[in-house]
Amino acid sequence: MNNFLLFFLGFYSLFAFSQKNQIEENYLLIKDDSIMKNFIELNEVTLLPKIRFSNREKLVKYLILKRKTIKVYPYAKLASLRLDSLNSRLNNIKRRSSKRRYTKQIQRYLEGEFTDELKKLTRTEGQILIKLINRQTDFTVYELIKDLKNGFNAIVFNITAKAFNMSLKEMYSPSTVQEDYFIEDILQKSFQSGDLDYSTPKKNIPDLFYLKKLWISFAKENKLK
Repeated sequence: MNNFLLFFLGFYSLFAFSQKNQIEENYLLIKDDSIMKNFIELNEVTLLPKIRFSNREKLVKYLILKRKTIKVYPYAKLASLRLDSLNSRLNNIKRRSSKRRYTKQIQRYLEGEFTDELKKLTRTEGQILIKLINRQTDFTVYELIKDLKNGFNAIVFNITAKAFNMSLKEMYSPSTVQEDYFIEDILQKSFQSGDLDYSTPKKNIPDLFYLKKLWISFAKENKLK
């Protein structure tokens, strides 16, 4: 009998505790008082426009572009962070010779950090990276090399890049280049899904909904021609 009573009291306490939790979940406690909740608290979610492809081939190309964009974006993000750090440090250095010496140190560091990894990139991945560096820094790769080294070396790098069908002067323009629009769509959705960590771009990027309307308008105009 005593065992049964203990069991019953234990069961009742457990039931009362769970009921208390349920009551607290449905009420807001405000200074020893409570009001009934008539809403469910949810995290804010931004809905992004969906691109519809007219055939499977275009979808496959988009998915290939997605894989390459996700692969190279971290390099562009890191380049932007390193540039911010460099500029911040240079602003605190007064002597011109000290600035040159520090710039060379950063240049050697960047070359050591990036060279081996960048050698593994394909031509198209390199093209995407050039665009994304422009997106993140608002400078072309050509301009960055020119600032870190000198004009002659920038020209040499650009000629070398052209041999591989790449231009270091290329800019990121999702409003006028469809591939860049697809890249921006991939980035925004990857930020939202957590596949990529967001970093604020220095370049002014149009809203994705605006870009979608713009490219739909372009498509309609081309059909009428």
